[in-house]
Amino acid sequence: MSVKIICDSASDISLEQAKEWGVTVLPLKTIWEGKEYLDGVTMEPHEFYERLIETDELPTTSQVTPYEFQEAFKQVIEEKNTAVCLTVSSKLSGTYQSALIANEEVDYQIELVDTLNVTLGEHILIKRAVELRDQGKSAQEIAQILNEEKNKVRVIALLDTLEYLKKGGRVSGTAAFAGSVLNIKPVVGVVDGQVEVLGKARGSKNGNNKLMEQISLSGGVDFEKPFVLGYSGLSDDLLQKYIVDSSHIYEEKTKELPIVPIGSSIGTHAGPGAIGVAFFCK
Repeated sequence: MSVKIICDSASDISLEQAKEWGVTVLPLKTIWEGKEYLDGVTMEPHEFYERLIETDELPTTSQVTPYEFQEAFKQVIEEKNTAVCLTVSSKLSGTYQSALIANEEVDYQIELVDTLNVTLGEHILIKRAVELRDQGKSAQEIAQILNEEKNKVRVIALLDTLEYLKKGGRVSGTAAFAGSVLNIKPVVGVVDGQVEVLGKARGSKNGNNKLMEQISLSGGVDFEKPFVLGYSGLSDDLLQKYIVDSSHIYEEKTKELPIVPIGSSIGTHAGPGAIGVAFFCK
């Protein structure tokens, strides 16, 4: 009997990473002009941002269904294995509820974890689950540890523009216009399972300073646990600039900086040009 890890694509785990880590990723859907795409499968991040930049129509996203979870859970049970299933925050998506419904159908045989996070934050919790699995922990032990440690996960991101939040109805057109004229870049984070604005900065340099300030306010990065940096759009140039500006945080603390592109689930609302970091605070 082995422990399987199941998650959703809001974690921005690529197909290659999923294979390397030995996890099952169930894709959310991106609906664009009446056509459905599977996040990270039939709609790769690069393709998504190319299209997002070229079109005026904002896509929508939909959650993983109970049926899709149920099929994944049944396979685990048929193979006489156990599993831990991690999902995007229940306060941001109905995906966790879908997993609950599916688990009821299989008599609650799967350990569920509501990460209360999304994208990079969900990503590092799944990496942590993989570490615990590889240490020989049981599914129940992994779920218990994750539910304790998820409160120490911090996600901080700098958005390049308010335009896509405006398109999604999250901010007013006036605010978005003012932000564009004044070069205002919002700094956001995940707080209690929801996305909140932590501050605003004028220009990329001040935005990078805000990111570093928020990391410091969180108590700093615990380099003994997973962490990751991410970006949205066609280029990671802005992220590379942040890495140079914040070199004092990472130098001599880690041999590599894991970087992932942010997919369509979050990119729909963040737009291109966003950068972020997720870590367990000390």
